[in-house]
Amino acid sequence: MGDECKPVKYIRIVNQTNQAPAPILAKYCQSFFCQLRGLMFTKSLPEDRGLLLVQNSDSKVNSSIHMMFMRLDLAVFWINSEYTVVDLVLAHRWKLVYFPKSAAKYVLETGISHINDFNIGDKVKFL
Repeated sequence: MGDECKPVKYIRIVNQTNQAPAPILAKYCQSFFCQLRGLMFTKSLPEDRGLLLVQNSDSKVNSSIHMMFMRLDLAVFWINSEYTVVDLVLAHRWKLVYFPKSAAKYVLETGISHINDFNIGDKVKFL
């Protein structure tokens, strides 16, 4: 059964350490095909939206991302299984690969306007 048959799940991501202006509503993306497609070919992203890539466990390799075929730059945040931000980057379209500095279970991709909403060491909550 492909992703197109599964209901789409969204979660709210809140910074518990430093309150951001508003939570990010992220599409919960756990399957291989959802993660492979990611935000490729997306022309724009609504201000409060994002994509949360979910791995089975903390990993540097499995939580790496590519920006091939991307039409927009992204603010990317790596979050470990303890819900702590372990790395962040302003990811530029068409860059081959980004690896986090520390192992992560979750990768939050959102608009570049959110680059200052999270810092390394911040605790986040998923609602």
